Amino acid sequence: MEGSNTYLIRPHHQHKFKAAIVKECIHDILRERLSGLQYDPEGVPDLSRSLAESIKNKVKGKCGVDKYKLVVQVVIGEQRGEGVKMSSRCFWDADTDSYAEDVFMNDSLFCAAAVFGCYYY
Repeated sequence: MEGSNTYLIRPHHQHKFKAAIVKECIHDILRERLSGLQYDPEGVPDLSRSLAESIKNKVKGKCGVDKYKLVVQVVIGEQRGEGVKMSSRCFWDADTDSYAEDVFMNDSLFCAAAVFGCYYY
């Protein structure tokens, strides 16, 4: 194809960030790694980093989001019956960018994880 553009401004539909599939990935990892675990304040920094890395790797492998910049946020806290609110704000393209989140809770801890997918132009 002589003279045709080889760059993409928007992802094809099959390569868009699929929030439902990403949420399933987050859900699976949180249940697998946190079920039966007790809150340990000394181990939380390493655990949250490890969870974020596992989530990122699974999303990259399962969703094929090559042209997306992924940001993974994991918050772990002790379960004391108190409420916690987590929010974020950003400037993005609503046609291409999206996010997925999931929350895990047991008697000892809570974990909120979010994955933000921003299309890399």
